[in-house]
Amino acid sequence: MDKLNTHSLASLYTAFPPAEARRLAKRFEIHYTPKHASWLDMAEIEIGVMSRQCLSRRIASIEEMNSRVQAWVSD
Repeated sequence: MDKLNTHSLASLYTAFPPAEARRLAKRFEIHYTPKHASWLDMAEIEIGVMSRQCLSRRIASIEEMNSRVQAWVSD
């Protein structure tokens, strides 16, 4: 999670009643990303490349999508 001001457990209490916010907060384990060279940035870049190169057209079935993604990963 990045350090945006809305990315904290406190924001749950703004969006939900206290009991629900507490229930949700107990389920999360927050790991903040480093300011420089975040693995999350690298993952987002890789997903963007995959999306443009292999998923940019209509895909008829989940099997076809899996096949395209596997071929892309192999390359």
